[in-house]
Amino acid sequence: MWIALKSPKLAVGVYNWKGDVRSGLPIEIGETVQIFEENGAWYRGFSTKNRSAWGIFPACVVSIRPCTIKGFGTAAICELKEDPLVQEIACVLREWARLWKKLYVERETYRFSAVAKVMRELLSGRRSLLAGTLTQDQTRALRLKLVAKLDWGNRKLGLELVPRMGATAVDPEEMSLVQLYSVHLESAERAAAWRGTLRRAGGSGSSFNSGTLTNGTTNSSTAVQSYNLLCSMRDFGHTAGGDEAELLLWLHDARKAQPLSERFRIRIARDGFSNYVDRLHANSTLFADLSTTDLSRELWLVAWVIRVGRWSGAGSISGGTGERRGPIARRPLGAGVLPLSEFLRQPGQQPTEKEYTFKVYQSEEKDFHQLHDMLIRKQTNKCNILPGQPNYGIVVALRLLTHSGNINEAVTSGATVTAKRGFPDVIMPGDVRNDLYLTLEKAEFERGGKSTAKNVLATVSVHDNTGQVINECVYGASGAAASSYESLVLYHNNSPAWGEHLRLGVPLDTFTHAHVRIEFRHCSTRDKNERKLFGFAFARLMEPSGATLGDGAHDLYVYKCDDPSKLTTASYLSLPSCATDSGRATANGVVATFQRSAKESCTISTLLCSTKLTQNEDLLALLQWRAHPEKVQETLLRVLRLGDGLSCEELIKFLRDVLDALFALFSTEDGNSTPHSGTVFLVLVSICSLLDESRFQHFRPVLDVYIEEHFSAALVYKGLLSSVQHCAEWAAGAEGQEPIRKCLRSLGAVFRLAVRSRRLFARATGGQYEDSFRRDVRAALHALRQLAHHPHRDHLAPAQVALMTSWASVAKEVASALGPVEAARITASMLDAPAANAPAALAKARLAAAQEILKGPLGQDPEARNIVLMTACQHLRVQLARRDELPQCADMLADLVTLLWKRSDNDRDLLDHHDHLDHHDHEHDHDHLDPDVDVLCLNTLDVLVETVLHLIGGNSPVLGSMVAGLLGAMELLRPAHYQRLWSHLAPHPHDRKPLKDFLMRAFLVFRHLIEQDVFPSDWMVLRVQSCKVLLSALQDLAKPLLERFLGDEPPQFDTQLWSGYLELGVALVTAGALQPERWAGRGPDRPRLRALAGHRLLAVWSRLGPAQLHLIGVGVGALLEVTLIGSLRRQALGALVALMAAERASAGHARRTEAALVDKLDSLVADNKADDHYRRLFDTVLMERVSTEGWREAGAAFVGCVTRLLERLLDYRAVMQGAEHRDKRMAATVNLLNFYKNEIDRKEMYLRYVYKLHDLHIGSENFVEAGCTLLLYAETLSWDSDQIGVDHEYPDTPEWKRKEALYNQVLQYFDRGKCWEKGLPLLRELARLYETRLCEYTRLAHTLRTHAAFLDAVLADLRPEPEYFRVGFYGNGCPLFVRNKQFVYRGHDYERIGAFTQRLQSEYVSAHILMRNTPPDDSIIAADGQYIQICNVKPVPAPRVWPSSAPEQVKRFYACNDVDTFLCDRPLHKPPIDKDNEFKSLWIERTTLVTENTLPGILRWSEVISRSVEEIPPVEFACETMEATERELRSLISQYTADPSRNINPFSMRLQGTIDANVQGGITKYEQAFLTPEFSRTASPREAAAAAKLRRLVSSQLMVVDAGLALHERLAPEEVKPLHRRLVERFNQLRQNLGPGLARGRRQLSESIVNTPLPPVPSLDKRSHSTQQSENYYEDGHFYNKPIYSLEESEQQSIMSSSAPSGGAGAGAGVGAGAGERWCGEEGGMARSAPPLPTRPKSASQDPRSPTKPPHPHPHPHPHPHPHPHSHSHSLDKYRETIDGEIIETRRHSRASWSEPGDAPPLPPRVSGDKRSWMESPGAGVGSGPPMVPRRTARAEPEDRRSDDARDSGVCVDTHAYTNADEHRHHHNDLDLAVESLRYEEMISMISEPLRVDEDETPPPIPPKGLGHLSSFDSGHHENGESHC
Repeated sequence: MWIALKSPKLAVGVYNWKGDVRSGLPIEIGETVQIFEENGAWYRGFSTKNRSAWGIFPACVVSIRPCTIKGFGTAAICELKEDPLVQEIACVLREWARLWKKLYVERETYRFSAVAKVMRELLSGRRSLLAGTLTQDQTRALRLKLVAKLDWGNRKLGLELVPRMGATAVDPEEMSLVQLYSVHLESAERAAAWRGTLRRAGGSGSSFNSGTLTNGTTNSSTAVQSYNLLCSMRDFGHTAGGDEAELLLWLHDARKAQPLSERFRIRIARDGFSNYVDRLHANSTLFADLSTTDLSRELWLVAWVIRVGRWSGAGSISGGTGERRGPIARRPLGAGVLPLSEFLRQPGQQPTEKEYTFKVYQSEEKDFHQLHDMLIRKQTNKCNILPGQPNYGIVVALRLLTHSGNINEAVTSGATVTAKRGFPDVIMPGDVRNDLYLTLEKAEFERGGKSTAKNVLATVSVHDNTGQVINECVYGASGAAASSYESLVLYHNNSPAWGEHLRLGVPLDTFTHAHVRIEFRHCSTRDKNERKLFGFAFARLMEPSGATLGDGAHDLYVYKCDDPSKLTTASYLSLPSCATDSGRATANGVVATFQRSAKESCTISTLLCSTKLTQNEDLLALLQWRAHPEKVQETLLRVLRLGDGLSCEELIKFLRDVLDALFALFSTEDGNSTPHSGTVFLVLVSICSLLDESRFQHFRPVLDVYIEEHFSAALVYKGLLSSVQHCAEWAAGAEGQEPIRKCLRSLGAVFRLAVRSRRLFARATGGQYEDSFRRDVRAALHALRQLAHHPHRDHLAPAQVALMTSWASVAKEVASALGPVEAARITASMLDAPAANAPAALAKARLAAAQEILKGPLGQDPEARNIVLMTACQHLRVQLARRDELPQCADMLADLVTLLWKRSDNDRDLLDHHDHLDHHDHEHDHDHLDPDVDVLCLNTLDVLVETVLHLIGGNSPVLGSMVAGLLGAMELLRPAHYQRLWSHLAPHPHDRKPLKDFLMRAFLVFRHLIEQDVFPSDWMVLRVQSCKVLLSALQDLAKPLLERFLGDEPPQFDTQLWSGYLELGVALVTAGALQPERWAGRGPDRPRLRALAGHRLLAVWSRLGPAQLHLIGVGVGALLEVTLIGSLRRQALGALVALMAAERASAGHARRTEAALVDKLDSLVADNKADDHYRRLFDTVLMERVSTEGWREAGAAFVGCVTRLLERLLDYRAVMQGAEHRDKRMAATVNLLNFYKNEIDRKEMYLRYVYKLHDLHIGSENFVEAGCTLLLYAETLSWDSDQIGVDHEYPDTPEWKRKEALYNQVLQYFDRGKCWEKGLPLLRELARLYETRLCEYTRLAHTLRTHAAFLDAVLADLRPEPEYFRVGFYGNGCPLFVRNKQFVYRGHDYERIGAFTQRLQSEYVSAHILMRNTPPDDSIIAADGQYIQICNVKPVPAPRVWPSSAPEQVKRFYACNDVDTFLCDRPLHKPPIDKDNEFKSLWIERTTLVTENTLPGILRWSEVISRSVEEIPPVEFACETMEATERELRSLISQYTADPSRNINPFSMRLQGTIDANVQGGITKYEQAFLTPEFSRTASPREAAAAAKLRRLVSSQLMVVDAGLALHERLAPEEVKPLHRRLVERFNQLRQNLGPGLARGRRQLSESIVNTPLPPVPSLDKRSHSTQQSENYYEDGHFYNKPIYSLEESEQQSIMSSSAPSGGAGAGAGVGAGAGERWCGEEGGMARSAPPLPTRPKSASQDPRSPTKPPHPHPHPHPHPHPHPHSHSHSLDKYRETIDGEIIETRRHSRASWSEPGDAPPLPPRVSGDKRSWMESPGAGVGSGPPMVPRRTARAEPEDRRSDDARDSGVCVDTHAYTNADEHRHHHNDLDLAVESLRYEEMISMISEPLRVDEDETPPPIPPKGLGHLSSFDSGHHENGESHC
C-alpha cells in the first residue's frame, strides 16, 4: 500500500536503474528525484529533470539527502541542502576551468599541470563529501585538505582570498568589518603557511589543526594544548636466535640525554613477531601528555631489543646451536633509534598514520646502556647492524592525536597509555599522583678471588619497614605492575651498567615507611636454575625530616649477604644506605651480619612525581604546621622566600594544600585575625603573583578551579579586604615597594577570594552583615582610588601600573558585589586619574584596563558600558593624538567596534536605503541614536581620521588594523550620529573651520583608502565591504556640504571642500574592487554598487546648481568617469552639456569646460578606461545633446574636435607598450602634439607630448630627431621674455633661460647624432645672446669653441649617409594615422632595405609585405588586414648655389639631408625596340615624391603629400649620364691637381673604367642611336636639342679624359706606367672609332703595348659571381620591367667607361653604356671596374702577336673606393641647357642593351641572403666591349664560357651610389680573370703594396661600367621587379 510521506524527500541516484517494471522511473547515477510516497522498499515520485513523469523505483538505488522544502503537497519543490564547501568547490572549479585553459594557451606548463592535479583532487574530495560515507575524523581531515587546496589554487591563479573561519567561508554580511579584517588576516597567515608546494597544501603538513576547524576563532589567551603520540609496531624483522624477545620503546630527549616518557614493552615470539595479536592495538601505545614544548625538543623514538632465554654455548650474545645452559635471563641484543623532529614539526593533527622503518644495531654488552646515545650522535664505530636482515628492521606507525575522540578510541581499542616521565604542563586540583621514577644506573663488584667475573642480576623491589614486600608497585614498563623487577644480565661483567628506567607506584599511606631494595645475584651458566645471592643495597624513600628521597643520583652501599632469609626482617634498615646516611646509629649485631665492601657500590637516580609528597622541607613544614605551631612564623618566612627561588615550582605544584594551610593560618574559627595574618597575606599574594609569570601561565586555571570548587574559608573576606586597604594606604610611604606591587598585581585573585568567601558566609548565615561587607569593599576601593590618583612619583609608578593591570579582574568582582553601575562609576573614577606627566607605561596600562573591563560584565550592561566607554574613548583619543601605542589603540578600537556591532545593523540594506538625499524621504527609521556609538563617534572619529591620514603612505604595520577600526566605526553610524557629529564639530553656523578641517581630512583619507590599496589586492571581500561602508557614508558626508558650504560665491561656497568630495566620489566609481570586468562573477553585485556610486555622485552634482561653474575642472572629470557606467552614460553626458551651456550663459563661451574635457579625456584614455565603442557612443550621445542647444554649430564643431582627439588618444594607447611599437608611439605622439597645437591650441598638453616624443627618441638613440623635437618647444620661446611657464622640466624658470637650456641640450643631441650643420645656427644665436644681451664672455668663449669644434667635425669626421625608403600602408587593419598612406623613412646608419623590412615587420607583426610595387587595388585598400609596400628612393637635395671653394663634405651632407623630395626611376622600353641598340627605346619613368616635412626632422619618416610621374626620353637620359660622368672626372682632376700626393689608385681606376669600357657599346651606341641623320629627321624639337647637347657632351668628355690622362702621366709612379700606356693606347683607339665630328684630336703613343704584359690589377681579393638563368624570364615581371633609380643631382659624381677598340663598341656609361652592362652587386653597393685585358680585334689588321683566342674580360672592383656617396667636382664649367623651356639637370642615367641581335635576353638577378641583388657575371665584360664578331655562338669557347657570356647583358644598377671605405671593403665582389697566358694570381703578384686610403683622404669612388650609378626601384627586393610609385 502506498503511503504518502508527511513531507517530500529528495534523493540522489547512486545506481543506474532502467525502470524495467510497470510504472518504473528510470534513474541514472547523480540524478535527483523527489519522493512523495513509499511502499516498503519502494518509492514513488518524479525526477527533477521532468516533473511531469511520475514513477516507482527501489529505495536501494537512491540515497536520501537533506533538503529544503518550498510549497506544499505535490507542488512542493525540494532543493538540496548542500555542504557550503561542496558548493564552493563547484563554483571554484567553474572559474578555474576558464583560467586553466588560458594557462594552456600561454604555455604555462608547470602551472597547467599543477592546477589540473588540484582540480582532480577537488573533484574527488567533493565526491567523497557528497557520498557521506566517511567518519567524522575523516571528514574533518578531508575538509581541511580541500580548503588548503582551494586556497593554494586561488593564489596560484591570482584570484581573491576567501576568508574562512575554519573550513567554512564566512558571510561578510554576518560580521563587523573589523571581524572580517581579523578573519582575512588569519586566512592569509594560514595560506602562507602552506605557500608553495602541492604536497604541503592540505596534506599532513597543514598548519592549522582540527581545533581551528571546529572552533573557528583562536582564543586570545594562551591555551594549553596537550598532544598524544600513537605508536604502533607493524613488524619486527629480526629473531632472537630462537629465544623470545622484548622490545622496549620510549621517547628520548637527545639534548638532555634522558628519557621523556616511560617505557612500553612489546613481547616478541620466537618466530620474530608479537605473540599478542588477538587485539587490534595490542602492540600500540599512546605516549600521553606531550606539550608544545616537548614537541619542540629534539625527540627520538628509542627501541631496545632484549633477548629472553638461557645462554647457549659459551654465552655468545648472537646465539648459536650449542647447549642451552643457565637460568633464564634478560640479555641485551640490540637497539635502534628513529628521529621524530620532522614528524612532529607540524603540531596539527595528523589525519593519517605514517610508517617508518629503522634498523637495529648491536654492540658490546658493556656499552649497551649507551648504545642509543651513540646512534643518536652517529658514533657507529663501536656498533654494527644486527645480522640477519640488514635492510630491514623495526616498522612502526606514528600518528599525533589531539582530539579527545581519537584518544578514547585508541584507548578503548587496547592501546596502552605510556605516561610522560614527570608532571604534565598543568596539574589541576584534585589530580593525585605519587610516583617515584628510579633509574638503575650501574654497579661495581669485587671479583672475589675468582678468575671470571660474575653474571650479575639486579632485582628491584619495594618493602615496608618490617621487610614485607609491597606488591604491584614496580613498573618496568607501562601497563601492568609487578612486585619486583629483574634487570638485564651482562655476561661476565663485574661493572655492569644497566641504564634501566623503572616507576615505583607506592601507595601514599605506606610511602613514609617504605624503602627500595636491590638484590644482586650471580647467574651461573652451568646450573640451569641457580641464581646465587651475594649482596644487596637499599634506599629509604623518606628522609628523617619527612621529605622524600631527593632527585638525582645516589651511590648506595652494597652489603654482602648470601642468605635471602636474613633480609626478610629488614634488620638492615638500621644501617646507612649511602654516604649521606652515615649518621644513623648501627647495632653491632647487624654490622656483624651484613658486611660492606668499600669497593662495591650501586648507583641509582630518582625523580619524584607526586602531588602529595615534597622534597622541600620548608614547604613540608608549612603543610604540617600543626605539628609545630611555634615555628609557624619562621616557616611562613621561609616559604615566602621560596617564591623568589627555584623551589617556586614545588610551591605551585602543591597549590591546593598550600592555600588550605595559609587560610587556616589567616583567621581564627570566628573570623578574627591571627598573629600571622599579615605574613600569611604576603605569602598569599606572593603565590598569586607567581601565577602571573609566563612560566606558570598554564597554572592560572588551577587557581580558578581552586576558588570555585575547593575554597572553603568563609570567614576570611573581612581580613582580605582590610589587608588590601592597609596595603594601598601604606603604598605611598613605604620604602620597600615589592610587597606592595605583588599585592596590587594579585588584586584580582584577592577580590575573588574575598567575594567567594562572602558568598560562602552568606550562604551559611542567610545573608547577614551584607552592608558591612559593602562598606569594607568600598573602603578598600577608596584606598585604591587614592593610590591611583596619587601624584606621580618614580617609585610609585610601578605600583600604579600594577593596580591598572589587575583592575579588570577587580572590576568584575566589584560588579558582582556592588552591582555593575556602581562598579562602572568606580572604574571610571579609577581610570580618570590625572594624566598629566603620567609615564607611558601607566597610560598604556590604563588603556589596556579599559579594554579588558569592556570585555567583562561591565561591557554587557548598557548603563555601565556607556559610563566606562566614555572614559575609555577619552583615553583612546589621548593616545591617538599622541601617536603613542598605536597597535594597542588599534586593538582596543577593534574590540570597541566588535562590542557595539549588533546583528540588527546588518539589516540595513545598502542598496535599498539612502536612495534620496533629502532625509525627509527616508521611509526607514534611521533617527535612532545609539548612545554608545554616539560616544565613540564624538570622541574618536575626528582624531582617528587624522591618525589614519598620518599613517597612510608609510609602512606602518598597524595601518591595516587602524583602517579596519575606522571603517568599522563608520559602519555603526546612522544619519543621526552624523548629524550629532556635525553639530559637535560646528556648533555655531559662523564657525565652520573645525567641520571643514574634518571633512577635508576625511575626504582625503577615504580617497587614499580606495586608491592606494591599503589592504592586499586579493582581499577583495574586505575591499568590497570597505567600499560599501564608504558608499553609505558618501551621502551623509554630502549633507553638511549642502547645508553649510553651498552658495553662489565664495567664501560661502567652498571650492576646495567640494572638490575633495567629488574626487572621493570619482575614487569610489573607479575603485578596482567594483570594476566588473576584473572581478566578474565573484562576491556581491559589484557593478550595481558602482552604478549606485555614480548615481549618488550625479545626484549631488545636480544639487549644486549655478555653483557648478566653480567646479568645472573636477566636475568634468567626475562626469567623464560616470560616463563609463553604461546605465548612467546619457545622464552624465547630459550633465556635461548642461555645464557647457551654463558656462556659455554666464561667460559667453565654454572654454573652461572644453579645456577640462580635453584634459580629462587624455588622462581617461591613458588610464585604459575607454575604447573605440566608447568613442562612438560619446560622439553620438554628445552630438544628440548638443543638437538641441542654441549653440549647436559651435557645439557640433567642438564634439567633432573631441572625437578626433579620442581617435588619436586611442591610437596612442594601443601602442603604449612594447619596444616593437616604438615607431607607432612616435607617430601617435606626433599626431597628438599636432592636434593640441593646431586644433585646440593647448600649449601645456602640446608640451607634454613634445617631451614624450623626446623620451621615445632618446630611448631609440635617435639623437638628431630628439634635438629637432626639442626645437619645436624652443621655437615657441622668446629671448626677450621673462615669463614663468608651465614646463615641469624647468619650473620657475624664465622663458629665455628655458630656451637657452633647450638649445644647449639640442646641441648635445646634434653632436651625438653627427648632425653638426643643424647646430651651427643655434650656436650663432647663442653667441649673439651672450655677446650683445648678457655680456657673458665666458659662455661666449665656450660657445665659439663649440662652434669651431662643430666646423672641424664637419670637415674631418666620417659620416655614413642614410638610405631612404618609401613605405605604403594599406588596409583597414592599419592604425588610423598610417592607413592607406605613403611615407618616406630615413634608415638607420648602415641599414639596408633587408634590415629595414625586417624591422618594420617586427613592428607590424600581422602585416603582409607586398612583393609587387604596382599600386594596390581597391580590394587591398578596403581589406581588414594590413599590407605594406617597401622600396628604395633617392633624395633630391634642395637647390643651392655653392661657391667654388665649398667643401665636398658639406655638399655631401646636404645631398642627403634637409631633403623633402625623393625620386625613383623605372626603366621601360617603348616600341620600336632595336635589339642591336637598346638605347634607342630606353625610356625612364621617373616618380617624384614630396614629403610633408624635411628629413631628418622630429620623426625618422614623413608622409608623402605630393606624387608626380614623368617619362624621360632616351636621348635626355643619355645626356644626363654623360654629364654625371664628366662631372665626376672633373672633380677628380681638381682634387689631384690640388693635392698631387694623394693616392693615385682611385684616379687610375676611374680613368680605366671610363676609357676601357667594353660594356655592350658606349659612345658608339649613343652615336648610332641619337647622332644619326635618321634620328634627326624623326626627332622632336626637344629630342633634337638633347641630341645636339649629347654631341657637345661627347666632345667635351673626350677633352676631359685627355686632360685627365695628361695629369695621370705626371702623377703615375713607375709601377703604374704600364697601365698608363695602355690607357693612352685604348683612348686613341676610342677616338679612331668615333664618327666624323666627334673625334677632335688623337694622342699618339711612342710605342705599342699590344704585345706587352698587362699591368697588375690593384685589387685585394677576388670573388666570382654569376647570375642564374630565370625560367620564367618572359613573364610579366621580366627584365625590362625592373626599375632603375638613384638619380643624381648635377653636382653628384659621374661614372664613365669606354668601349673596346673593336668594331661595334662606342661610348659606355659615362662615355657610353653598352649591352655588357649588368645589374650590379649588393644593394647599396656599387659595381666596381677593373683594368680590362686586351682583346683580339675581329679584323684583318689584327695584331698577329695577340693570343689566338680573344681573352674574355673580367671586371675587378677597386679595393679602396671613395668613402662617401657623392664626390662633387670643382666645376671647369657647367653644362646646363634649356630644352623645351625646362632646365635639364645633368643626371646619371642609362640603360644596357643586348650585345647582338638574336642573343638571349639578360638574366634576372641572383638572390643572396635577405638582400636580393643583381650580381656580376664572371664572364661578362665590364671594362671592355664585346669581340668584333657579334655572335657568341661563333666563338670557339668552352661551354661554361659560353654560358657565362650569355649572361653578359642587363642593367648595372647602383642602389646606393657610394658608401664609405670600410663598407666598400665589405661589399666588393672582385671577379676572377680567366686568361690563358696570364693567371689572375700572377697579376696580383705584380702589384705593388696594396693601396690604402688614410682617414683624412677622400678619394672618389670607382664607378661601374654602364649604368652603375642607377639603382633598382625595389633594389632587387621584389621578386617580379615591377616598379611603380
